[in-house]
Amino acid sequence: MSGKPSASSAGDNQSCPLTDVNLFLIDTALQEAIKREGGQSAVPQLTAFGSVCGSAEALEHGRSANDNPPILRTFDPMGRRLDRVEFHPSWHWLMSASADEGLHFGAWAHLDGETPRRPGANVERAGSFYMAAQMEAGHCCPVTMTNAAIPVIAKSEKLAAEWLPKITRRQYDQRFLPLSKKSAATIGMGMTERQGGTDVRAGTTMAVPDGESGPGQAYRLTGHKWFMSAPMCDAFLVLAQASGGLSCFLVPRFRPDDTVNALHFQRLKDKLGNRSNASSEVEFVEAHGVLVGEEGRGVATIIEMVTHTRLDCAVASAALMRRAVAEALHHTRQRQAFGRSLDGFPIMAGVLADLVLEVEAATALSFRLARSFDRASDGRAAAWRRLMTPVTKYWVCKVASSVIAEAMECMGGNGYVEEGGMPRLYREAPVNSIWEGSGNVMAMDVLRVLEKEPDAVETVLDDLTAAAGGDTHLKAALQRVRTMLHEPRLIEMRARALLEGLALTAAGCIIRAHAPQAVGDAFIAARLSGVPRFTYGQGLEWSDTKAILRRALPA
Repeated sequence: MSGKPSASSAGDNQSCPLTDVNLFLIDTALQEAIKREGGQSAVPQLTAFGSVCGSAEALEHGRSANDNPPILRTFDPMGRRLDRVEFHPSWHWLMSASADEGLHFGAWAHLDGETPRRPGANVERAGSFYMAAQMEAGHCCPVTMTNAAIPVIAKSEKLAAEWLPKITRRQYDQRFLPLSKKSAATIGMGMTERQGGTDVRAGTTMAVPDGESGPGQAYRLTGHKWFMSAPMCDAFLVLAQASGGLSCFLVPRFRPDDTVNALHFQRLKDKLGNRSNASSEVEFVEAHGVLVGEEGRGVATIIEMVTHTRLDCAVASAALMRRAVAEALHHTRQRQAFGRSLDGFPIMAGVLADLVLEVEAATALSFRLARSFDRASDGRAAAWRRLMTPVTKYWVCKVASSVIAEAMECMGGNGYVEEGGMPRLYREAPVNSIWEGSGNVMAMDVLRVLEKEPDAVETVLDDLTAAAGGDTHLKAALQRVRTMLHEPRLIEMRARALLEGLALTAAGCIIRAHAPQAVGDAFIAARLSGVPRFTYGQGLEWSDTKAILRRALPA
């Protein structure tokens, strides 16, 4: 925790800020998830990074970056196109901190040709990413996309040789220069168009060969993107229509002759949250791009990137929840009312414990998913990754907003004012539920798994059945899931219920097996006993709330 309140504030019944703490050492659930899922070797590194992310300096940079959002400079004073995005120095500080930690390529460090592949690379990176998102979530967008773009770029020997050496460096180079003159690079993405939205196959951006056609060849792109994420990046993976159909292209900011590429940014989006990060609308005017993969295989080529970004959406949402609940716990321990601390009231303790259980579940699901990425060559892990990526992304991102809202309420008026940081967490939460596929898109993805990969579903259900053991509530929850799977006429209308059932059951199995009994019993009783509940603080009447709260944040 931060130091004691100053003499001038002593006795004013206000809590001291939750700053200058080690985000790794104060988070028991995170530590256990890292060790359980294969990231044990990274504990020293995570401990060091936890100190950086929990520092007063980092949190101040997070505040400043959001208070001073990026600015688009479209033209210079003479009317020549610039298409430059300017950021506050605090943004660059945050990017440098995450780049030094290697978050923009951590799962693929072995591709630098010098680092051996680590068995728990995705789990280790998820641990650092979880803490970086608590430091400031907006800057995680380019970090996520760069890391997720690597397996796509690696499909092209030519592009891999050119780009990966600059991507897989623990450096951040903010300069607007051609790749050959930069020490490091970041990658963005552009798929969404005005008329298409989620239906990327309805895109109208056209690509014509600039000479020969085929993988690794240059094309000219003309069209638009309604959302181009992180326009400050050095290149973007973009979908466009070629003669063979929808295809994937790497579109750099500079052409091969080092002139600026024709990416004309129209404006930056004025967003609810994620304000430190730039999101843009862009027009391509015969922009230079290089085909990645085969023509007509655009979605199949870029889907690996999308899968990795969905993992990060879940991890970041779990992190936002963790930060909000930690703030609420910290505040209610120090705030007094009617002669005792707020967390000393059973009704408040019940609400706080319920929020802690949600964070425990989100953390458990996110890091189990990260483990499946590390072990994807194993059939059972591959099945978990295929089915549980949309399930985990759906549920963790969905509950984040409600958890943060309740945590804010626990802090009363202090939670509602900007200076405390809770409103920023609340505004940030919805983006992960929308980005890389909304809830309905996740549900439809699961339905595709049911139709085309039923063996993957059975593999996951078999694993959950074994993990449930003799627990009555877990067995009943699994039976409810199986019942929904055998009602084909209702399955699409009940898809959301199916995803929620899978998420809660999987989380219950993990928590039952690995968390303290007080946590496992309370989670299963409150969420899987079949008793309806619509707000937090219900169903924990017989739970050991004190034990749950002690575990959540060290005194």
